[in-house]
Amino acid sequence: MSELIDIFRALADPTRLRVVALLREMELAIGELAAVLEQSQPRVSRHVRILAEAGIVERRREGSWVFLRIAERGPGADMAAAAGAWPFSTREALVIAQDARRLAAVRAERAAVAERYFADHAAEWDAIRSRHVAESEVEDAMVAMMHGRALGHLLDVGTGTGRMAEIFAPTAQRITALDRSPEMLRIARAKLSDQAVPVDLVQGDFLALPIADACVDSVVIHQALHFAHEPERVIAEAARVLRDGGRLLVADFAPHEDEDLRALAAHARLGFSDTQIGGWFAASGLTLERTQTLEGGALAVKLWLGARRRDQDQPPVAAGDGEGKRLAA
Repeated sequence: MSELIDIFRALADPTRLRVVALLREMELAIGELAAVLEQSQPRVSRHVRILAEAGIVERRREGSWVFLRIAERGPGADMAAAAGAWPFSTREALVIAQDARRLAAVRAERAAVAERYFADHAAEWDAIRSRHVAESEVEDAMVAMMHGRALGHLLDVGTGTGRMAEIFAPTAQRITALDRSPEMLRIARAKLSDQAVPVDLVQGDFLALPIADACVDSVVIHQALHFAHEPERVIAEAARVLRDGGRLLVADFAPHEDEDLRALAAHARLGFSDTQIGGWFAASGLTLERTQTLEGGALAVKLWLGARRRDQDQPPVAAGDGEGKRLAA
């Protein structure tokens, strides 16, 4: 009874009702919420604290920013889920509509920040892309490799701009997009705001995933493993969070000698061999199911697909399966 009373008390304020209506639309930072509500950040923070204590909203720190969203579980979450049917008066509905228009400005600003970031880094990315097969072909090959497999809850490790989450969203039930950089997560948030499936953006390190054991169905690591000084630990962490039968798809470079990438893009490793990846998979309880090589430039791109072994071990497929396949550049 006391929990229900706390929920009603938390909602017994016009500003907090507006906060709930806004967060039902999208996840927002405290500063963004204050701008939409046209109130000071300290005042908004006080309202958010009350809603959080009642279990209606959740707070999540991302660098120096604090993002807010409707709680996923509990009586408070159930109450917020029914907000669309609440009997707002004509005046209250007008205020909420005005908030929605200001919220559109927040969306536009996020998109503008993303565009500026892309413009600032275009030359750097183009220099790397020019060394290998077109990225669109890599993406097509990754989607094809996962075709027919239930993605379920997908974890995108090193999401960057959110592109992997975007291309796999149509066949996933839920996505967790993780990156160490708050700046990259803000870019990804702008890109993924309109996805039909739930998308959680999480700041974290791929060497210590802030995710419980055996709770995701598939993991994608696209062009992120080469940043790791201990890539075997990254593989082990991915395997840890996979459910039995879950799959890990890694896309990265084959071994190469392009030392410029160390200075140009902070690559810690100059590609990986099938033997390396196969060994790390096996050590982490994964069976290597398939590999594929995509040539079309100075650097060959490799795909490795592994499955989390169930209670009964499955015989591994030869690492050379798919080896030598080529997509036209």
